[in-house]
Amino acid sequence: MSDPIRVLLADDEGLIRDALCSLLELEDDIEVVGRAAHGEEAVVVAAKVRPDVAVLDLQMPKLDGIQVAERLAGDLPGCRCIIVTSHGRPGYLKNALAVGVRGFLPKTVSASTLASVVRTVAGGGRYVDPELAADAISAGDSPLSPREADVLALAAEGNPIDEIAQRASLSVGTVRNYLSAVVGKLGVANRHEAVHLARRNGWI
Repeated sequence: MSDPIRVLLADDEGLIRDALCSLLELEDDIEVVGRAAHGEEAVVVAAKVRPDVAVLDLQMPKLDGIQVAERLAGDLPGCRCIIVTSHGRPGYLKNALAVGVRGFLPKTVSASTLASVVRTVAGGGRYVDPELAADAISAGDSPLSPREADVLALAAEGNPIDEIAQRASLSVGTVRNYLSAVVGKLGVANRHEAVHLARRNGWI
C-alpha cells in the first residue's frame, strides 16, 4: 500500500477547519499532517510538515490563500495547492491559477468531492469547479492596472483620499487621477460603483 497523501489545512474559521480535518481523515489514503488558522501560520507549518497538498481558504488574515500558494510554490515546489472558498469570484480564480494553484472549488462541495480533488491534485492533475470556470470566462480579464486595483482596494475600505495617498505612497492628485481612470474604464458613475463592480468580478 502506498503512503497516504499528506495534507495541510488552513482556514481561519476553526469550526470549518476542524470539520474538514475530520472529513478528510475518514479517507484511508489521506492524512492531515498540519493545520493553520491564518496565512502566515500556514507557511510556517508547511515548512515543518512538508505536505503533499495544501488545502487553503481564500480569505484569511495576514496572508490570503493565493499569497500562501505563491509562497509555497517557491519554498516547497513539491507541495500542490487547492483553494477552497465561499468567495468564488472570477478574478480570484484567475489570480490563483496564475500562481500555480492546482485546484479551486467552493466550500459547498461534498466531502467526497474534496477528497477526490485532493487525490487528483496530488497525482499531478488539476481541478476547477465548472461553474466558477464558466463565470471566469464570461467575466473577462480585469481592465485595471495593478496600481489602479491597489488604489481602488484602499478606497473600498472607506479611506479618504489623503489616507489612500499616504498608504499607497502617492500624491493626492495621483490618487484622484487613478480613481478617475478606474471609473472611466469600468463605465460607472463613481468610485463606490467601481468598488462594487470590481468586487463582484474579483478584480480587487
